[in-house]
Amino acid sequence: MPTDNPCRLVEPQLTVQRHSGVIEFPVHHMRGGTSTGVVLWEPLLPQDETLRAELLRHIMGVPQSGSHPGNRQLTGLGRGPATSNKVFLVRAEATANGCRLISTLAQLASDHGQIDWSVNCGNMSSALPLWAVDVGLLALPDGQHCEIEIHNSNTGVLTLARMKRDENGQFVSAEIPGVRGAFPSVDLFLQSPVGSKTGALLPTGAVLDVVAGHEVSCVDVAVPMVIVAASSFGKTAHESIAELEADQPFMSALREVWIEAGLKMRLRRRDGELMSRAEVERSETIPKVCIVGAPRNGGHIAVRYFTPQTAHASMAVSGGCCLASACLIPGTTAQRIATGLPPLGGEFADVEVSIENPAGRLDATVVAALHGGQVAIGSAAYRRSAQVLMRGHVPLYGASAALRAALMPQTAVINTTEAQ
Repeated sequence: MPTDNPCRLVEPQLTVQRHSGVIEFPVHHMRGGTSTGVVLWEPLLPQDETLRAELLRHIMGVPQSGSHPGNRQLTGLGRGPATSNKVFLVRAEATANGCRLISTLAQLASDHGQIDWSVNCGNMSSALPLWAVDVGLLALPDGQHCEIEIHNSNTGVLTLARMKRDENGQFVSAEIPGVRGAFPSVDLFLQSPVGSKTGALLPTGAVLDVVAGHEVSCVDVAVPMVIVAASSFGKTAHESIAELEADQPFMSALREVWIEAGLKMRLRRRDGELMSRAEVERSETIPKVCIVGAPRNGGHIAVRYFTPQTAHASMAVSGGCCLASACLIPGTTAQRIATGLPPLGGEFADVEVSIENPAGRLDATVVAALHGGQVAIGSAAYRRSAQVLMRGHVPLYGASAALRAALMPQTAVINTTEAQ
């Protein structure tokens, strides 16, 4: 580690601007792991939540209101699936050792304007250290690694991120399943990830539940997830995503399972109120759900993962940490299927869990121990790669007068009268 803390509480040189009569907002369009999205410097956003939501919809090209099935997001930076419709709002706060990033995830959907503020995204979180380097918040000296804390306001999860440059000033790179090529490597360590949304490792209080006629395990490590044996649906967890999505009876049955399990887990909205059935039914983020089967390619378990509305082309890292943890809990659907994992001891130790998925293998590290017959999980780690796809400004052609006034109050009078 460098002797000086690499995180500096400075104001990034990012500004809202006006060009050809149109207000433009600064953005970093980024990839983190197998997700893409936008990172915004939160202090520039309006304080009013309605105006914030309007801004995000403009940037991502989703409807401002109502539902528009088949929307292709031609007017924004989003691209269809949930994995490409993520926005991170980021600010920094001072700490005794320097500063930490405070991240807030807004999950959007292509065909409607509702925004889900309830979960974190492990994949896109890996883009945040690179963003911090790019805007000058994080110093990364040649030949050294640096670490920065990321506190996610959606879930309360604290992540320690690590990056490194080589002696020639190049980012140390990594290759990951689902991404062609090597890009800047980011190691992420989730600190105290248990009960991220529900406050409990097992939100229903049981290792196994029967939901809609299927045995499931509901586990909350980094993200709440419903885990079902693929064989319960007549599957193997080695089917292609296209094959699973084309099987409408399977998709309907799986949907009923995650809705019922979500209600049983007593999932809550951002304001702390319990989610209604209708809210769980249309949720783009929680609970996650997966079917698991025996490995075939050198891993410990095979998975097909849903976010939950759509199947994931690989495996989300937060979901990977949850599934890896579930493989260590005696009696869960995952533990009964996983093979080749060592038994836990009384002292915390690293356990490597390799998860076979459509894009290859996701390797997660769970720091766990067995205390009094109960599994204790201290942290979970994963490696991702990240890249800056584009940095610049997005013109807000259709911004309301209120949004224009909030973003550039000094030109509010002019902007409210001019045609956009």
